[in-house]
Amino acid sequence: MEFELIIKKINHSLSKEEEIIFDNWYNESADHRLYFHKVENNQAKNIELIDAEKAWDSLQKQINSKPKKFVYWKYAAAAALILLLSIPLLFQDIQTAPFKKPVSINNVIKPGTDKAILTLGDGSQIILKKGIEYQSENSKSTGEKIIYETGTKQNTELTYNYLTIPRGGQFLVELGDGTKIWLNSESKIKFPVNFIEGRTREVELVYGEAYFDVSPSTDNKGAKFKVFTKNQEVEVLGTEFNIKAYKEENLICTTLVEGKVTVSRFDETATLIPKQQSIIKTNQSGIVVAKADIYNSVCWKQGIFSFDNMSLKDIMTVLSRWYNINFVFINSNFENTTFTGVLRKNQNIENILKTIKSLNAIHYEIKNNTVFIK
Repeated sequence: MEFELIIKKINHSLSKEEEIIFDNWYNESADHRLYFHKVENNQAKNIELIDAEKAWDSLQKQINSKPKKFVYWKYAAAAALILLLSIPLLFQDIQTAPFKKPVSINNVIKPGTDKAILTLGDGSQIILKKGIEYQSENSKSTGEKIIYETGTKQNTELTYNYLTIPRGGQFLVELGDGTKIWLNSESKIKFPVNFIEGRTREVELVYGEAYFDVSPSTDNKGAKFKVFTKNQEVEVLGTEFNIKAYKEENLICTTLVEGKVTVSRFDETATLIPKQQSIIKTNQSGIVVAKADIYNSVCWKQGIFSFDNMSLKDIMTVLSRWYNINFVFINSNFENTTFTGVLRKNQNIENILKTIKSLNAIHYEIKNNTVFIK
């Protein structure tokens, strides 16, 4: 969890989604609760936080003095994983902490940014990216998101647009009904330019991952909202949820944050309540409903990688999408090595690789746009 969420909790400024993330962290252990109240007390007393660089140096000395073994780090600060509870120190705001700059090797591989390709109804394509504004008759883009004209149309034919997010990209689209959709790297969505009054609002997640904040049916004259993806249909009335359905994976995971949804597949249905996740294997029948780890499922939207006992192979798949790079395992024994940790997405890939290497788990080499794990 980000340190700034602790400060926002103290200041009573958490959003609904952030409140869920904080509560999950707070209830996870007595150490977390103790740490939170220590920060809270010091904030109330206006005690100055200890210099973050000294705290980092102290932490590094402790790590280096221990026998080499796998260490599992849970929470991130600034450009590297920091074990918040391993020493009795308080860190200053993660966005301003003066951590040491990593040493570069070979090529500098930068993190992803806001960018997308908009395909219009006539097939023409528009490049959307940070710093470039775009405007049409019914939409406008700031380079970080695209917003469609508010409202529905009567007695008109639907015109569809596609938004494709390449590797190394992310983007936000706000539909004409007010629904907001955050799209992760290597994703594609199909949606109408305007919805037709009285009809069910329908969009298709062609592939990839998306977080939906759906405008309620009460604001749209009772019109339902449906999301189609491969072998799955999700019906909602007004809610927030995440769908992960990458084309190279045989799993479709739908995670409900708020509200209520019905997941359908052929003649099978399942209803989700908050903090539940449906899992569909595309090569098998059935819908499995399980308790969801909300933070791990949706933190990508907040600029965070969260790896919970995830294999190194799967971690590298996630990193390859965001950094637009390739990974090759010279030593295949490392593919199933598991890690748990939380990292910021806005840092250089080398910081992440150095963190993994510092755990004495792997060695790596970067050549051009490929990382070799050996």
